[in-house]
Amino acid sequence: MTTIVIHRDPFCISTEKDKLDLDAIHTFLSTQAYWCLNIPRATVQKSIDHSLCFGVYHHEEQIGFARVITDFSTIAYLGDVYILESYRGRGLSKWLMETIMHHPDLQGLRRWMLLTGDAHGLYRKFGWNAVADPTRWMELHNKDVYAT
Repeated sequence: MTTIVIHRDPFCISTEKDKLDLDAIHTFLSTQAYWCLNIPRATVQKSIDHSLCFGVYHHEEQIGFARVITDFSTIAYLGDVYILESYRGRGLSKWLMETIMHHPDLQGLRRWMLLTGDAHGLYRKFGWNAVADPTRWMELHNKDVYAT
């Protein structure tokens, strides 16, 4: 896998897993991310272990994250994308998406997927659209998997 580190001082995007702040990622996902509230820390760790991850940093502080689940050949799922609220409005989510979409190991894929409840406008800027034929898609979704 190609490791990337891109600086736009004082910010950085990196795919180096050893730089990720698991506590910061888990805190955001488990307490603020509507799609996975109460997610266990061990589940976050396992998801990171099996994904291509993108950390967004202000100096050394983790302020954003995204991960891609992929076979690096035909398909990718983009998930757990966030920028901390206090850093929003600075173009960081656009920069993160540009970085993800241009990652050399993610080129030539037949299909990308994601789920979003509130960021359709961001993803449309990068060519994403609603599912063209939803009658072909199926899911098995346990929305309460992390319920306490």
